[in-house]
Amino acid sequence: MILRTIAAEASGPDDEARKAAAKAKEANRLAEVRLVVLGWRWPGKSLTGNTILGREEFHLERAAEFCVTRQTEVQGRQVTVVDTPGWFSSQDTPPSYKQELVRGASLCPPGPHAFLLVIPVGMFTEVDRARIQEHVSLFGEDVWRHTIVVFTWGEVLKTISIERYIRREGKELQWVLEKCKRRYFIINNCIFGEHPQVGHLIEKVEKIVADEGGHYNPEEAKEKKPLDENQNPSREAEELGARPKQNSGLGLSKAREVEAHSNVDGFTLD
Repeated sequence: MILRTIAAEASGPDDEARKAAAKAKEANRLAEVRLVVLGWRWPGKSLTGNTILGREEFHLERAAEFCVTRQTEVQGRQVTVVDTPGWFSSQDTPPSYKQELVRGASLCPPGPHAFLLVIPVGMFTEVDRARIQEHVSLFGEDVWRHTIVVFTWGEVLKTISIERYIRREGKELQWVLEKCKRRYFIINNCIFGEHPQVGHLIEKVEKIVADEGGHYNPEEAKEKKPLDENQNPSREAEELGARPKQNSGLGLSKAREVEAHSNVDGFTLD
């Protein structure tokens, strides 16, 4: 009797909370998860897709005019990942790229459970926010309910927490996070194969589906106005979007070198 009493006391509120959380997680579990990856032509969009797949399926040097769809299994779930054309950072995105970007949502029918908006950790500017707004809005306002920001290059933060980084970058990054209800995840693209981070990301996606009552409906994108290449926000020609800080592994001069190289023969580095 004494042992039973001690065991009951040991369980306590914390143990009950853990059990409730585990039960909710199991209730949210999906047999199939459909993801669309969005972001700049560099760095880390396609690499994030490869990290989720656990292998290199999205070739970083490939021509990026078209969407590519690949599948894998994560902890018993069938996961579909659609890699979309990355948008340009220092020039207007061609209308054909935008149309292909929107088409990505229809390549995982009946619609994606989540959009992964890939943002590399680094200096985030008003231009970066405008570029995100310009391209994500192509899917309609409802897309934000199904979007999660995925931060890459987190290793440059070192001892700085992601929360502190978000506060430090100010209102422009805050605007993006508020649009997607402050849903974000930081991923390490140096780790491939079996690793808890991918499972944790999928669980976060499943919670979004539970909270929002389902997946994104791509039919809503068809109700948009025709694409107008003249509607892009104004920006300086040399301005680079979402670039790493100069004291990180890739400085501004190197970033320009990478982007210049990415436009050779129609190929892009991601």
